[in-house]
Amino acid sequence: MAGRPFWSGQFKISLVSFGIQLFPATNSRSGIRFHQIDRATGQRIRHQNVVDDEPVESSEIVKGYEYSKGKYLILEPEEIAKLRIETKSAIDVRQFVTMSELPPALFETPYFVVPEPKESANAFVVVRKAMEQTGKAALGEITFGGREHLVAIAAPPERAQQGLMAYILRYEDELRDRAQYFSDLSELRKAEVDKKQLAMATQLIDAYSHPFNLGVFRDDYETALRELIDAKQKNVPLPLENESPKPTKVINLIDALRASLSDAKRPATSHRRAAKIAKKGLVLVGAGKRKHKVA
Repeated sequence: MAGRPFWSGQFKISLVSFGIQLFPATNSRSGIRFHQIDRATGQRIRHQNVVDDEPVESSEIVKGYEYSKGKYLILEPEEIAKLRIETKSAIDVRQFVTMSELPPALFETPYFVVPEPKESANAFVVVRKAMEQTGKAALGEITFGGREHLVAIAAPPERAQQGLMAYILRYEDELRDRAQYFSDLSELRKAEVDKKQLAMATQLIDAYSHPFNLGVFRDDYETALRELIDAKQKNVPLPLENESPKPTKVINLIDALRASLSDAKRPATSHRRAAKIAKKGLVLVGAGKRKHKVA
């Protein structure tokens, strides 16, 4: 097993209980990290915790709740750590649902779930198989990171995988009311849909429908950033984007649909635009002393 578990505790369904461990199912979004740099000297800008311009040590910083303007109730780390929250060490299943009942907007972060190595895996295997056969997900709550989270635990879609998946979900009050955004679109119900246009739009969707393959999608933005960094390190012309194409007006929807259908039948081509090379490269900025202007 790679690394230490993110969370470990009991998975409880009524009187049935067994130990589980959660491991992050995702990596960091981007491998590239930037620092704030003083343009004039090339030196890194660093931030300090201060009170009245005096530095404060990390060990002296505690959490405070503002109960009135400018007045705070201090909470010590030990007091917070000793909060009596059962979900810090156990997920008590409240109910089971089908995954399709959970709106996509609820999903936040996925985790791999494996049985506690020190315990018998029998209960884990039986419950996992039952969840797989019924297509149900267990809903409960879990505490980590200083707050309680709603969590759904289900068998992976791939039957060959023997573990479970946990998905951190958002609570209802974390979701904005869609009516605030969709209520003004009531006129869309009155819009007439041309049958021929609808048929062609359906054909276009069918033409672009293929079995899902996550591997074909790549983070082009990070790739472009790496190319830019590499070019600046080597002091060679920078790979810059062409000017954004001006949007074209769709005069006739039928013609646009027909042309799109025709294009969908052609062999696939790269979606990347041709890069425009700048004539002059830029040099690296070395760290130095900042020259302050005299007033």
